[in-house]
Order: sequence, then structure tokens, then C-alpha cells
Amino acid sequence: MAAKQWVYGFGGGESAGDASMKALLGGKGANLAEMAKLGLPVPPGFTITTEVCTEFYANKRNYPAELAAQVDAAMATLEKKSGKGFGDASNPLLVSVRSGSRASMPGMMDTVLNLGLNDETVEGLAKLSGDARFAYDSYRRFIQMYSDVVLELEHGEFEDILGSQKDLQGYSSGTEMKADEWKAVVAGYKRAVERELGKPFPNDPKEQLWGAVGAVFSSWMNDRAIFYRKHNNIPESWGTAVNVQAMVFGNMGETSATGVAFTRDPSTGDKKFYGEFLINAQGEDVVAGIRTPKALTKASREEMKETGQSLEEAMPKFSPS
Repeated sequence: MAAKQWVYGFGGGESAGDASMKALLGGKGANLAEMAKLGLPVPPGFTITTEVCTEFYANKRNYPAELAAQVDAAMATLEKKSGKGFGDASNPLLVSVRSGSRASMPGMMDTVLNLGLNDETVEGLAKLSGDARFAYDSYRRFIQMYSDVVLELEHGEFEDILGSQKDLQGYSSGTEMKADEWKAVVAGYKRAVERELGKPFPNDPKEQLWGAVGAVFSSWMNDRAIFYRKHNNIPESWGTAVNVQAMVFGNMGETSATGVAFTRDPSTGDKKFYGEFLINAQGEDVVAGIRTPKALTKASREEMKETGQSLEEAMPKFSPS
């Protein structure tokens, strides 16, 4: 008898799922699979199904026996698609780990970006990109997110460390920080983790991955997710999927960006491009309120009487219009 399929790949020229499989792959996983199936340039990855979440809670937080081997196989395929190695010090593959239930639950569950970084792979990323500032900015983001989501440490101490470094240099924004200053922040973060936990921050990418996967499944039953489900009549039995996807970077300088986009105005339903973006940033910067995002289109910028350029004006090659 064939083993049950718990993991579905997408991107890189193939898609094991489609939009009809929302109950199994979650909304995010099903839509990623459908976009990949349509031939859109979706960064490759794989989805661990909602059924794993159900099994996880039905079996005292233990995973199905076949899951580890299927994740290993999916990661090997992802390495082949990306041309990078997970944990490879000279050519590291970094991934995001995100939740994705079949019903949208914005802000209720957890995400980890830049997973796979450690003291060796960060140097490889710096050499590959030619930008040590970007590499160490990504590393400090990873440590902070992983410590919050997986290790359950208070994020306030990390904010204090970053704030002290900015104050020391007289900076008003993290985008002003240089490579050596980010290295100092990383060192401070790691000392804080070891002080709080009595052991070092996890260095093994595989350990990091399973820690993040476990945190996503655990977040299905955190207090805010339970409250949101009850308020919106979402059954607990649906569970959440976990999406593991090769990283792309919006924090590589003034020619990269991150944001959110819609094909309709979510407030009015008007059929027009709508969204916000930030240059030299990663996704959490848009939703955290640390920096004020800009409009995607010139028309939206003028309508909102914003100063500065829209994405359409700043990066016309990548604009949605």
C-alpha cells in the first residue's frame, strides 16, 4: 500500500496541486499551486497539508511517520530547482515558512523568513550577493522572527538591542545601518537568546525548519487564532497547511522592494490595481507599521495625496500597470 501523500510541491515547472484543493493545501498553498500551474514565475516550494495538522493534534502533537522522509525529498527537489543547497555554506538556500488555512486568517498565525541562515551561511550569502549589509540584515531579521515565533521569547528585548545600535550611530531608520552594525546587532541578539534559554540559538538549518513547522501547527491553537475562528465561524477541524518556499529578497537595496497587491480595491470592489510597497524592505516591514508604505500606482498616490513616488513611478519596469 502506497504511503499517504502529505507534501505537495509547486513552482519550477511543476505543480502537484491546483486551486480546487484549498481544503487540503490551504488557501495560500492552493493558490501558489494554481499560479505555478498557469506558468507564472512563482518561487518554488512545497506545502505540508492541512491533514498533517489534524493528525498532529489527534496524535498528541506527533507527526505522521512518513512526513520526515517526504519533507526531505521535497527539500531535495527544491534544492535542485533553485540550484542552491539547504545549509550549504557557499551557496545557501533560504526559505520562508508560512501558515495557510483554507479560510483567510490575517495576522492570526505565524511566519518565519530567511530560514537557513547561520554563522556560516550568512557569509556565503554575503559573498553571493556582494552585499554584507543585506546578508546581516537578513540574519538579524531571521533571529528576531524565529526567537519570537518558535522560541517564544519577548520581542521587546530585540527591539531594545536594535534601538540602542541605531541610537549609538544616530540613525532614524534601520535602512541606514551598515554591515558591521548589523553584525553587532546579530551578536547582541544571539547573546540575548542564550541568556534567556540557557542554550545557543539553533545553528542547524534542518532543526530550524522543523522548529518553524511545529510553530506554525502550534499557532493553529494559539489564543488569538482560537478567538478569530470562533468569531468568524471557522471550524477547528480544518487545520492549517504549512508553506515552505524559496526566499526572494526585497531588502537588497534601492532596486528591490516588498509589498501587497490586489486586482480590485478591497474597500470598494472597483476593478483597479491596489496595494502598497516599501523599497529595501521585507514583508513584515509593511504590516508592522515601522515604516509607512507607498501606493503602487500613480493614480492611487494622487488620490491619497501622498508625497514621494509610487511603484509605478519609481520602478516602471516592475509596475502592475
